[in-house]
Amino acid sequence: MDHSPAESGDPRERAIRSVEAEFSEIAQRFHRIITRNAERLSPGLLPGAYKVFTAIVRHGPVKASELVERMTVDKGQLSRLISMLEERGLVARTPDPHDGRAQLLEATPEAKARLEEVRGPRENGLFRELQAWPVEDVERLAALLHSLAQGAPGGPTD
Repeated sequence: MDHSPAESGDPRERAIRSVEAEFSEIAQRFHRIITRNAERLSPGLLPGAYKVFTAIVRHGPVKASELVERMTVDKGQLSRLISMLEERGLVARTPDPHDGRAQLLEATPEAKARLEEVRGPRENGLFRELQAWPVEDVERLAALLHSLAQGAPGGPTD
């Protein structure tokens, strides 16, 4: 499959179009991984709920309001996805010790263990592929992606 962008006379524009095309391919690949992992974690689990679950694992215990900000998702939609996760025993709520009115979301120990099984021992193809790269290249890629994410619309600077 040819991922080359339409020809342009400007080298910078061609390079940017090439980056856009590759990001599109990567996004499709990650969507397939997320969909597969959601199904393996809990049959019938929506990919959006899987994303919320992994955000809770990564940042938890966390307030739902923090997830709304982090994930730029609608509060109502997030509430429905959290309910789905709770019904499946993947997430539990606990009182926030610093704010008696608020609750914290945290992945259950069983769900965390199941996630590790789903992801497998380095099952992720990205991990395998980056293992072959020199560590300096991986570090540089991480730094460049971080810079791009910081300046992206809807990112932390907006």
